[in-house]
Amino acid sequence: MWTWQRNLASELGVRLPAKQIYPDLLADQIGEPNLTTHIQQFLHDQLHRSDSNSEASADSSSSLPELYEKITLYTSAVATFFAPSDISGIGGMHYERIRAVDTWRNGPGRYDCAFISTDPTAEGMSGFDIAQVRLFFSFKHDGVYYPCAFVHWFKRVHDSRDENTGMWVVEPETLEDGTRFASVIHLDCIFCAAHLMPVFGYEFVPTYLSYTQTLNAFRTYYVNKYTDHQAFEIAW
Repeated sequence: MWTWQRNLASELGVRLPAKQIYPDLLADQIGEPNLTTHIQQFLHDQLHRSDSNSEASADSSSSLPELYEKITLYTSAVATFFAPSDISGIGGMHYERIRAVDTWRNGPGRYDCAFISTDPTAEGMSGFDIAQVRLFFSFKHDGVYYPCAFVHWFKRVHDSRDENTGMWVVEPETLEDGTRFASVIHLDCIFCAAHLMPVFGYEFVPTYLSYTQTLNAFRTYYVNKYTDHQAFEIAW
């Protein structure tokens, strides 16, 4: 049973001046044609969180709120949480930076994975899902500030952990046309970073495969619970 809990909300962070851009223009640049619709759907959900009919009313694109504002892009977010079962640090406080950037240290892009809180009342992995962060951004609507992340989702392959490794196995979640299932989430849903390891199978891995292609090259992945104390406490 995990004993640590979230203490502070994640914070968007950037070392260079933040870039502002209209969602439609950004969608073309990053190859995500439905980005604006995803943001509108997120905004609709935020505005109708207490409305029991919000799900039905959102079925039509005409019911989604208009979005005229530019969004502000960031390269990373800092997750800060309280981990009393972790003896390192002062008083159990811990933080880590999660990145989503198109170039990392003058090389290819880096898009980290994270544990996403989907059911705060459940314990362990029952309350979390795994997603890869593709974009950190924020925007204002009617004077309200929304810090967000655009993510690609993974889903669990089985209802229990792998018998041999004791780790959960996930696979990329896709739509009927084969594209990745994506959505915009509030930054507060991100708990901490996650590390995925390929389930290699019995075939040889091509020598030309780059580490930057790992999350797109395999069918299934282990949720590595041995990467650090926090992951072990979550993914038991």
